[in-house]
Amino acid sequence: MIKTTTTPAKWLIYLLAIINVAIHILVYNNLEYHRDELLYFSQGLHPDFGYATVPPLISWMATTMQLFFGFSLFSVKIFPAVLSGFLVLLTANIAKEFGGKSYAQLLSALAIIVLPVAMRAFHLFQPVPLDMFFWTLITWLVLRYANTRHDKYLIAIGVVFGIAMLNKYLVALWLLALLLGISFSEYRIVFTKKSFYIALAVGILVFLPNLLWQINKGFPVIDHMHNLNQQQLVYVNRGDFLKDQLLMPFATTLLAIPGLFHILKNNRYRFLAIAVIITVITLFILRGKSYYTMGIFPLLIASGAIVYENLLKNKFLRIVLPVFMILITLPLLPLGIPIYKQQGLVAFFKRLEDNYGLTIGRSFEDGVMHSLPQDYADELGWEELTQITAKAWEKIPDKSKAVIYAENYGQAGAIAVIGKKYGLPEPLSFHESFIYWVPRELYPEIEYFIYINNELGEDIQNAFCNIQEIGHISNPHAREYGTTVYLCTQPKTDLNKLWKMALEREQRRH
Repeated sequence: MIKTTTTPAKWLIYLLAIINVAIHILVYNNLEYHRDELLYFSQGLHPDFGYATVPPLISWMATTMQLFFGFSLFSVKIFPAVLSGFLVLLTANIAKEFGGKSYAQLLSALAIIVLPVAMRAFHLFQPVPLDMFFWTLITWLVLRYANTRHDKYLIAIGVVFGIAMLNKYLVALWLLALLLGISFSEYRIVFTKKSFYIALAVGILVFLPNLLWQINKGFPVIDHMHNLNQQQLVYVNRGDFLKDQLLMPFATTLLAIPGLFHILKNNRYRFLAIAVIITVITLFILRGKSYYTMGIFPLLIASGAIVYENLLKNKFLRIVLPVFMILITLPLLPLGIPIYKQQGLVAFFKRLEDNYGLTIGRSFEDGVMHSLPQDYADELGWEELTQITAKAWEKIPDKSKAVIYAENYGQAGAIAVIGKKYGLPEPLSFHESFIYWVPRELYPEIEYFIYINNELGEDIQNAFCNIQEIGHISNPHAREYGTTVYLCTQPKTDLNKLWKMALEREQRRH
């Protein structure tokens, strides 16, 4: 159980945690499902020990959410919202481990609420908020061990690390950075302890099911990392990466920077500063995305809160600092969470550009500028796409001889998840983890083929005598703008033969 300080500050911290949860719940339906949320909820329909691009934990959580809340947008958004409250409590406890009293704990708790990168992360059902939480939990456990020398915290670190590896492999960088930092500190004696190696073994044992899955599948993570580097990381500008380390925390930079220097000059906790520096340098060299460092900010914020607790003795100034952080965050709140619906967000980002020349976040992974940030654009158009597909499905007289095929995982996820309320079957797709679930052959003989893509390829045109365009995503702000649903009938040839050829081609690529 996460403990905080004594009453009444304890209850104020709990209140801040509840407020953070409430903020995310209040805006949960301003947009639609995110592309990745649709993928993870689709994976939740097929529980396994691994998937094409992610470890299994997020999809296990999706399965759990489906059991309790079904497939609604609320079901998708409630888990990260609740997790945001626990991050508030955890950060306050890190401040406590640093020796912070009520003010430092309250200040760090409030800072997490106004941290823009955390706002965005905990708005989405993705591995990212879990990753930030696990980094912070590991940090707290490391501090507990440093302050108590109780071996039970080493075992706890091993367990949490193993679970965290089932969520996102990036956490291995943080643990490695911590171990390198510890090797230069008084705590390096830990490497002589039996409990350290037991903890390491426990972590590996917890992570083992996914490792065995990767081995069995031929390590798809390697292909994923190669594609990620070729399609996204190649566009990462190292200068922008460093600049973003100051922009991402925004108002909380007032805490993060002094927080780094505070632990850097403290012999007892200097290993944490070394770990932070190693993490940033490593990601800078590897062209990591800016938000990959988000797990270090709760630590820096908690440390920075100690600085201000020691520095500000005047009660008025102690109030002014958090009020100032809130006031300068409020005008830019849509950068963190969608407090407006679509048109309000479009207008907000247009005002930023027209009045201040700022295009923050609107450059997609391919470097192209759009009307909305990519995450927001990825939360539009899916309901319309599913409705159009349902319209096509209704036109089919014999549904036992029909399938739905989607070109990418977002489209397929929309049909699999949103399509539940329209009575649509699970779609077929060769993209992402969907390739693991497609049949070896189409049975029975298929006469109706619903095809979803942004264009009609020659292979589809050559395979059917009759192709009818049912509709397309008409929202110009959606990332999938123009994606079209086609109803293809009267096959010219044996579709099973074409299907097997296409499946073999895709499996060779994977």
